[in-house]
Amino acid sequence: MKARDRKSPEVETPAPITPEQRRRFGAACSVSAAVEFIGDRWSLLLLRELFQGVRRYDDFARHTGCSSAVLSARLRKLADAGIVCRQVYRDDGARARYEYRLTRKGVDLLPVIVGLMQWGDRHAAGPGGGPLLLRDRRSGERLRVALVNESGRLVEPRDSVPTLNPDFVPPR
Repeated sequence: MKARDRKSPEVETPAPITPEQRRRFGAACSVSAAVEFIGDRWSLLLLRELFQGVRRYDDFARHTGCSSAVLSARLRKLADAGIVCRQVYRDDGARARYEYRLTRKGVDLLPVIVGLMQWGDRHAAGPGGGPLLLRDRRSGERLRVALVNESGRLVEPRDSVPTLNPDFVPPR
């Protein structure tokens, strides 16, 4: 038996989710719900720009190449979802306009964006990786997304298992 196949005697492995449970709770899937808000190219690119400090409509258009109609719709969708908030600003001699800022709900998406960047660096970019590195402001060390358990220890993907959430309340 390989070392990784051995189970620690004091750790009980939860039963996997059955097909019946999957059917029953599939409509309430959190991944599906998240994709409704951010699951298209333009929303993800807008989030990338927001995390890089872009706030204004014209800058979003310039940096992403998104059409005006799509850009307006995606910013509205992100605002309606509470991921960004709109704040009024006015340049000298110009009309009032809006800039967009991430809310706490939006900031919580940073690991998603970094995970996509990390995946793209590894599997979609050239041999040197992508054009940007994300570093810890204090230590200068590179950042990466990883699975960690509640104790803060790294967990390999093969060691994760989906289980039913005992606190889940199905929608009516």
